[in-house]
Amino acid sequence: MARQWVLARQEGFETSLEYQQNVSVPSGSELGPKEVLVRLHAASLNYRELMIAQPGSVNGPITPPVIPGCDGAGVVEAVGSAVQDFHPGDRVVTHVGPQFVAANGDDALPSIADAFVMLGQGDNGTLRSKGVFSEKALVHAPKSLSWLPAATLTCTWASAWNALFGVQGKEPGPGKWVLVQGTGGVSIAAMQLAVAAGATVVATTSTQDRAIRLKAYGAAHTISYVEQPRDWGHAARTLTPNGRGFDIVVDVGGNQTLPQSLAAVRVDGVVVLAGGVGQASDPAPLFLAFMHTCIVRGILASSRSQFQELVRFIDKKKIVPAVDDVVFELAQTKDAYRRLQAKEHFAKVVIRIDH
Repeated sequence: MARQWVLARQEGFETSLEYQQNVSVPSGSELGPKEVLVRLHAASLNYRELMIAQPGSVNGPITPPVIPGCDGAGVVEAVGSAVQDFHPGDRVVTHVGPQFVAANGDDALPSIADAFVMLGQGDNGTLRSKGVFSEKALVHAPKSLSWLPAATLTCTWASAWNALFGVQGKEPGPGKWVLVQGTGGVSIAAMQLAVAAGATVVATTSTQDRAIRLKAYGAAHTISYVEQPRDWGHAARTLTPNGRGFDIVVDVGGNQTLPQSLAAVRVDGVVVLAGGVGQASDPAPLFLAFMHTCIVRGILASSRSQFQELVRFIDKKKIVPAVDDVVFELAQTKDAYRRLQAKEHFAKVVIRIDH
């Protein structure tokens, strides 16, 4: 038997999320040929979970009820007859897009059209104690990580890896400068990865307390976007050698922050659009990229192959993903949603799944 949350409708998470207990789960003998039964030990939340629960969601409709969440980590309990890569006892983490991987291969990058069929929206997700997944919804977990940090990788860390390493010849390394925004999941992940690769990282933030934490995770400098709300992009740029600008800017704010990101990037640098968590703002004209002579690249998560590269890099560099100070249990998932919505968290909001 299992416990799980279901999104019964899209009227906001407070009224749409429903908790279910004593849910029956297929046994190993009942699995389809390419299905895997996983006992989940941890999950984490992304802003997409808040968006999917909203009426008129930009993510599109659901076919209720659906189990939300795309980030999770657990142990394989049983596999279908045609599964070759996983065996009972394997530690695994979920991949966000099994349907597009099955259709297009492990190297395929998802588009916005694929978002509608990802885990937690088109496929049942991870906010459950046990469940059946397609084999393409899984990759082997890093050997070096415990459950909570492992459960943060699916969306934000895979996105951060794609943002930094997705363009050959533009990867971070010694002598390269990277700018990240705030203390959310993608930004912290990008900072930890870039620091591990040898790059110099600058991070924007709103408070001195968070600036101290950012430096503890490897930021060489921090910039307050509260003290310099209209010009933090130029202020950050002055920190780079000869004011040349950043090799990579990971933008998570969308239209609100994109003009500042463009002001900060160097000639032929890369601005990666990896999110839209900023305040509603007028659309930033794409022609601004011409004025700053840079590359602007939109991403959505990663390919399954990129995710496997990320896992190997984490094990090689012994990176431990940052997680929020507050840890919730599965039954407290609505409280976890509330913390995420209030932006009270640092890095990733995580959920422990007790058995």
